[in-house]
Amino acid sequence: MRPGCTVFLTGLPASGKSTLANALVSKFVDLGEGPVTLLDGDVTRKQMSPDLGFSKQDRDINVRRIGQAALDVTRNGGLAVCAPIAPYADVRDEVRRMIAPIGGFVLVYVATPLHVCEARDPKGLYARARAGLLEHFTGISDPYEPPDAPDVVVDTSYTSPDEATRQILLFMDRSGLLRGSARRFLPL
Repeated sequence: MRPGCTVFLTGLPASGKSTLANALVSKFVDLGEGPVTLLDGDVTRKQMSPDLGFSKQDRDINVRRIGQAALDVTRNGGLAVCAPIAPYADVRDEVRRMIAPIGGFVLVYVATPLHVCEARDPKGLYARARAGLLEHFTGISDPYEPPDAPDVVVDTSYTSPDEATRQILLFMDRSGLLRGSARRFLPL
């Protein structure tokens, strides 16, 4: 069985992670890349971690749970697309160390600037955090540690989901992480 791969998107709230993750899953399906599992941050927090709060310890546990699910998908030859905030470098590195020995791991930094994320604010969370109504909000009252060495960097303030997806696919192709049949359909 061919090893699987995890694509792990990280970035501030409202940076475009979920939009990009959904576009990537659609592209993988269109290309026939095999079983794909989406582990979106909002959904996984509700389903896998409803018992957790937003302290650093609880956030790390949540990211480890997502990492464990991605490890299982990758171990079984599938593609896991993860889109949590994952604000802390140490636990992101831990997840990479878990998965990389058994399959591919692609760290994508969705580097959309804070002011753009705040302007989007689809759930009104930044406004509530700025007003002091939300504690432990990443980017406002809690830190976000940008990755030191991401595999791919995209900024959705000027990069479309299609272009960002293309950049990720090109990285995966250069790294030998795409299955052969998909490579002939890769957009140039």
